[in-house]
Amino acid sequence: MGLPLWREAFVGLEWLSLRASAVYRGIDVPRGDGSAVVVIPGFLGSDSYLRSLYTWLQRIGYRPYMSAIGRNAQCPNLLLDRLFDTIETAYDDTGGKVHLIGHSLGGVLARAAAVLQPGRTASVIAMASPFRGVRAHPLIVRTAALVRRRVLARGKKQSTPPECYSGFCTCDALNALRRPFPAAVPQVAIYTKSDGVVDWRLCINDDPTTDIEVSGTHVGLVFNSRVYGHIAARLAASQNRRRRSRRRVKGEDLAPTLVPTPGKRR
Repeated sequence: MGLPLWREAFVGLEWLSLRASAVYRGIDVPRGDGSAVVVIPGFLGSDSYLRSLYTWLQRIGYRPYMSAIGRNAQCPNLLLDRLFDTIETAYDDTGGKVHLIGHSLGGVLARAAAVLQPGRTASVIAMASPFRGVRAHPLIVRTAALVRRRVLARGKKQSTPPECYSGFCTCDALNALRRPFPAAVPQVAIYTKSDGVVDWRLCINDDPTTDIEVSGTHVGLVFNSRVYGHIAARLAASQNRRRRSRRRVKGEDLAPTLVPTPGKRR
């Protein structure tokens, strides 16, 4: 990695800036329609550090859910199964598709969930999520290796394959990332070139319509006021698309059948 990890120390400034921002207070922010939004933590994180995002989503009119996956330092398949449970709960509670917002590795899980359950997914917003590969700061790589050893040790009784929690793993979660992302599910990738944790080039689609660059830190994206503004705009755009789609279907259903009128005889 070309960027030093110490830049992540600026996360505190992003946290303070968020609380002083108009967007965090909901000023000039498009209102939600009560649809469900599941927030998903990144590597080594738990739901608790996403509390600011959760309460803000609630304040602007959405029904947020914590992921309930536990600490994101376990087998991706296990985490994905837990995420599916939360998505199913949110879907049943609201009667509609569910928005997924994931930070870092949480965004990778969100994209995998959308590929495997597109019928339950309203949209995906990934923040600093390396869904195109693994290239991170050496400290993060070493930490991931420790987690992998723990995953393998815990999985001995279940005959966990040795490639688990690596780039060669063939579990459902990682296989989903190798498949095309469903075209019917709106998605964006928010990234920062000042990322001190992962290579930002692995966090984008190479598509200017779905890639959003902001200034900030890797961890700080969950406290970044610009990111919150983009999230509000993207969620609103998604709900507007659903409204237009429903109106088109309703218009087609109610359109009168045109019967030719006999012409006058001369």
